[in-house]
Parts: sequence; structure tokens; C-alpha cells
Amino acid sequence: MSRLTIFIILVLILDFYALQSFRSVVRSNVVTYGYVIISFAVLFYIVYQGMNFDRSSVDNQGFYLAFALFVLVYVPKLVLLIFMFGEDVYRLFEAGYNYFISKPDEPSAFFNSRRKFIGQLSLGLAAIPFISILYGITKGKYNFKVLKYSLFFEDLPEAFDGYQITQISDIHSGSFDNKEKIEYAVDLVNKQASDVIMFTGDLVNTMSKEMRPWKSTFSKLNAPDGIFSILGNHDYGDYTRWPTKKDKADNFQELLDIQKEMGFDLLRNESRFIEKSQDRLAIIGVENWGKGFKQKGDLSLASNNVSPTDFKILLSHDPSHWQYEVVKDPVHYHLTLSGHTHGMQFGIEIPGILKWSPIKWRYKYWAGIYEKAGQYINVNRGFGFLAFPGRVGIWPEISVITLKKGVNNT
Repeated sequence: MSRLTIFIILVLILDFYALQSFRSVVRSNVVTYGYVIISFAVLFYIVYQGMNFDRSSVDNQGFYLAFALFVLVYVPKLVLLIFMFGEDVYRLFEAGYNYFISKPDEPSAFFNSRRKFIGQLSLGLAAIPFISILYGITKGKYNFKVLKYSLFFEDLPEAFDGYQITQISDIHSGSFDNKEKIEYAVDLVNKQASDVIMFTGDLVNTMSKEMRPWKSTFSKLNAPDGIFSILGNHDYGDYTRWPTKKDKADNFQELLDIQKEMGFDLLRNESRFIEKSQDRLAIIGVENWGKGFKQKGDLSLASNNVSPTDFKILLSHDPSHWQYEVVKDPVHYHLTLSGHTHGMQFGIEIPGILKWSPIKWRYKYWAGIYEKAGQYINVNRGFGFLAFPGRVGIWPEISVITLKKGVNNT
């Protein structure tokens, strides 16, 4: 309860500052009252939903809606807070100057009133995140992007020159609310006509039953060499309360069964081979291994049947595994496919110019292709979304990777 009280106090302080900026520009009492009513309604709704959030339920759409509204209303207010606080600091120094140097006749003149143009500027800038977040909630979460990469390897087997992989990750089926958009995305995956599809974990948010309504949709995924998958941290059922250990075990077994029924070849610290002519690719899949998360991934066990001369593609959900374990491993893993970060579902990306998200402060490798010690990783930005029902600047991704034999001279 103390945390809730602190949260409410901080929000009210934020509201107070934002209201000062709003009133410096908008003189209508009716509009001001409407602004206050909306703010308090959103605050009440998020508090109410937070207090009634049920970790054991898959139906938490009310909380997700409340969270979305809270972000939509209060993130722009943070912009107002920055400007208003900055102006207050300036006014404080100005008041000190007036008191000690200018010494005006009227004491009220020591502390000058807020300047209208600062309020106008801050409101204008606050409109940018408001519009962006509104788009992210209504459109951005289903704004699927196909990102294509070509990676060159001198030791790629001849038969696999030009081999194409489609990677998806972080489906999070419990968050979906639009069947038409998901069917479109699945069709978009198939339209890439890749040789193989690879899914790198987090099929659900908390429970296997979240996937039941979507099983027939994702069963439509197909590729000549099959669909390989691994588990993510959300797939183990660790983020909810279970009446008994058996209930948790049954949930996990259902998730495994669903993957099999959809035609996914789930790799749990094991490997498979794709063969063409006299050549082959080793597909290695580990269970989740993450810094600060469950660490069940076992590279040695997963690669037990793999030869040192094999070309290796590793599926590992969390990119921190690549950073802390894979790159340093004696076995050379040519390409690792990961997800997990979602790019925080928020950031700014201008291809070839700028790629930024606050998630970079948590994950060194958080989106796209990276190379180290002659080994590559692709961190997929995620197919679905979690908690915040939207995406702002970091769009849902379908990765298409073409393997090329040779050296990239570009």
C-alpha cells in the first residue's frame, strides 16, 4: 500500500505541474475542468485495475487498456514537467536577482509570473509523444515490417549458398485482440517463401491456453525445410500463480503439445540437421538462458551431436546469452537468432542514420544484426507485444536472412 501511496503522490505532483502549463495557454474553465476530470479518471482507472490485477488469469485486457491510457496521458505530461521545472528554476534565480539587485517597490514583482510562450512551447512538444503513443496503440502494434539481411560466410556449404531463413520471435499470443491483423501477418511470413522458418521463443505471456484461439492461425505457417522453435522465458509459466505444481506442469505440457500440433519442431537443448546434396546445416536450439532470467540453456548438451566442421545456426531466446556465453564458447556458432527485448516497443529508428531505444541501457545487443569474433546474431524486435498494448517507433518484425558464401566486400 505504501508503494501505491507514493505512486499516487508522484502522479499528483506531475499533474500539478502539467496543469500550470496547460492553464498558461488555455484560459477556458470548461476545457480546464475537462482536462482535470480526464486526468483523475485515468489515474483512478489504472489504480483500480492495478489493485484488481489477477496474475492467474489470461483475461487482463482491462489492465492493459488502463496501462495504455496512463502512458498516453502521462508521458506527454513528463515533457511538460521538464519545461515547467526548468522554468521554475529560472524564475527562482530571477527572483533572487530581483530581490538582491533590482529591489523593485512591489514585493510581488520579485517572483515573475510564468511566460505564456513557454507554456505554448511545452504543450506543442508534448503533443509529439501524445500523437506517437496514440498511433502506437491503435496502429503501430500491428505495423508489421519485413527486414531483410544478407550475411556472408566463407565456410558456408556450397549447397546452402542463397539459403533463406525467416525468423519470428515473441508472439505473446495472450496480448492479441485483432484476428484479421494476425492472419495478415502469418500470411506475410509465408509470402517470404523462405526455405525454413525459425521461431525464437515466448509463444504466450503466462499460460498455454492463451494460444488456443490462435493455434489454427499459426498452423498455416509453412516452409519446405520446416519450422524450428525454442522456448522463451514466458513459456515456462513462471509469471503466474498456480494452485499446485501439477497445474503448472500440465500447463507446460500443453504448451509443448500445441507447438507440436502447429507443426513446430521444438528444440530443447538439442539439434537437428538440414541436408542438401552432400552438405548440411546444424540447427541448434537451447532452452532459455538470460542474464537475470531463467538459465536452462545448455550449449554443450545442445551441440552434443554437432561436428566442429558443421555450419551452425543457434536459436537462443535472450541475446544476453550470446554476449556472455555463446561468443566465448569454444564451439564457433556462425549465426545466432534471438528476440526477447522487443526493442522495448519504444524508440526511434531511421535506417542507416539512427537506432535508439531505452532498452539499450539494459541490453547491449537489442535489435538487428551484430557481429563479434566472426559470429553473427540477429535480435528480432518481436512479432507481438507485452503489457503496453502498442509499439512506438519499434515495429513488429519479420526477419528474412539470406546466407551467402564468400566475403562481403561492400
